[in-house]
Amino acid sequence: MEWLSCIKASIDYIEDHIKENISIEDVANNSYISSYYLQVGFNIMTGYSIGEYIRNRKLYLAALDLKDNKRIIDVALEYGYETPESFTKAFKRFHEFNPSQIKKNKIKRFDPLTIDIQIKGGIVANMNYKITDMFPIKLIGFVKEFDMETSYKEIPLFWDEICEKYCFPHIYRGLPAENDYEQAIVDNCIGEFGVCIDCKGTKFKYLIAGRYAGGKVPEGMMLYEFPAGKWAIFNCVGPCPEKLQELNTKIFKEWLPLNKEFELRGDGNIEWYDCVNGEKTDPDYHTQIWIPIKSVLK
Repeated sequence: MEWLSCIKASIDYIEDHIKENISIEDVANNSYISSYYLQVGFNIMTGYSIGEYIRNRKLYLAALDLKDNKRIIDVALEYGYETPESFTKAFKRFHEFNPSQIKKNKIKRFDPLTIDIQIKGGIVANMNYKITDMFPIKLIGFVKEFDMETSYKEIPLFWDEICEKYCFPHIYRGLPAENDYEQAIVDNCIGEFGVCIDCKGTKFKYLIAGRYAGGKVPEGMMLYEFPAGKWAIFNCVGPCPEKLQELNTKIFKEWLPLNKEFELRGDGNIEWYDCVNGEKTDPDYHTQIWIPIKSVLK
């Protein structure tokens, strides 16, 4: 399904099932896109996570029902809250007053979102990318699970943790590896890739990875293989992670909406980092975003 149609379909599905206990997988399955890409794209396109959008819509509609003199306990249960207390807490956080005060206060409005993209010509043409076919890519890396809503802040801390623990003592000083972890980093150039995979609900796995060259896989690391296929590879120059995050936003807000030839494939992507030239904070530091795609043209 075309990218904007997927986002619009997700909003339509949420609106049609707003009083049900719908999951992110439900929304993704009915939008014909992976849960990972739907969550990333929805947030970039709308400014809300899917969970936040559903909560806001429910609490706005619940306030309208209370204005019509429905009982708090009935409204709470109707919109999926287990107790009036949990509903009251969420309601107050959103509207800034208790449900019992509905007649004396103005509710916060939150209407269904509409997606209307207006992009000036030439932006996609000016993006530095290429489409290429690749053999299977087998990776090894340190793995940790993250939540979609906090990952932008927590993933850089994960990099700092791994570098501090395994790289600074010997590898960055040019000394021989002293344990299996350091040896795996050296043998597989771990740190060349950052990889997002295996999205379940709002959780996904992130690997600080390198191409697997064989050998031992220490505890706390894992192997993962992307199948052969087409990839869109986007080049980025500038300090990281700021410029890389800017590029990611442009891919989802500009490249995907105007692209009619390819659609997303799978439920993960790859960040490539230049491990040879320069530092990540340099103004000319080189990175890439790799997105697995498939042709939609016959």
